[in-house]
Amino acid sequence: MASPLGGWFGSRFGAGTLFLSIAAGLAGGVLLGTFAFQMLPESVVTAGMSATVGGFVAGFMIVYVVDLYLNRGFMAGENSDEWHRLSRLHRRQKARGSQVTLLAGGTALEELIEGLSIGVGLAVNPTLGVMIGAAIVLDNLVEGISIAEIIKAERPDGASRPIFAWTGLIGLALFSSATVGWLVLRDIAEGMMGTLLAVGAGGMFYLVVTDLLPRSAKTQYQQSAAVAAATGFLLMFALSGQ
Repeated sequence: MASPLGGWFGSRFGAGTLFLSIAAGLAGGVLLGTFAFQMLPESVVTAGMSATVGGFVAGFMIVYVVDLYLNRGFMAGENSDEWHRLSRLHRRQKARGSQVTLLAGGTALEELIEGLSIGVGLAVNPTLGVMIGAAIVLDNLVEGISIAEIIKAERPDGASRPIFAWTGLIGLALFSSATVGWLVLRDIAEGMMGTLLAVGAGGMFYLVVTDLLPRSAKTQYQQSAAVAAATGFLLMFALSGQ
């Protein structure tokens, strides 16, 4: 429900840049703390260090490859030496979809990994599953608001239907994969569940460092992003009991 709720909030009220900066930074910090203090330590206990490292790399690469595919392999920062060359390439061979399609479609694919993390986390340890779910709820609220803002900018009239269509798709992807993770994967070997937790952590790490934290920093102030991320990170540290 979090993603459609964020879409509704963004379409109905809008969100200022300071709010988005704090929300995205807080979500990034919470996710960082979740896999740093909960998911990865649990994975090491159940699957071992080698499987944890391998799973993390696999999850990171899965989301990275999806990102490359959606952008046709052309990605670079605006201040990079390659920016002008890549801008010319993008004019000849555009990314696979609009800005909304890239953000919402990519997020929906990422939700599959996050949903599996919730389901597997519940199977490994109910408290862990709840903490992963709570972190992803905050992330999806921010994503829903961001998608609403982009769609309203592209389509000032008639934005409500595509907003709820995209945010509903994201919510459905998360719910479906979480259900699969709980019902189907809970009976697999403990070591495999630990490895899947590491896969989810790798995918979430990519999302945080390439999307949430950069968005938080450039939306308003680097300081608001840093304070919000640190708050979320320390909150998860305190809740983890480490």
